[in-house]
Amino acid sequence: MATLAAVAARRIATVSRTPAPPQAVSLIPRRGLAGSADHHGPPKVNCWQEPMNPAKWKEEHFVIVSLTGWGLLFYGGYKFLTRGKGKKEENAVETAKK
Repeated sequence: MATLAAVAARRIATVSRTPAPPQAVSLIPRRGLAGSADHHGPPKVNCWQEPMNPAKWKEEHFVIVSLTGWGLLFYGGYKFLTRGKGKKEENAVETAKK
């Protein structure tokens, strides 16, 4: 009997904690898409229009330029660190033939 009372008390506490179902009025959007036309901050420009000011660039242009720069940096570093290794092997083969 005590366990049934405890189960009933838990169920009542659970039901009292759950929020009320949403009303139909709260499901209707009030502003719709009215806020999408509002601009926040200064207008963004293409990267070639302001090449020395990345803060004004459009986000997608900034990403493209940044990834290109990092790619060139890694490729240049790779070519710098591995220069001449292929030439030594070619020279060794040519001198062995002579």
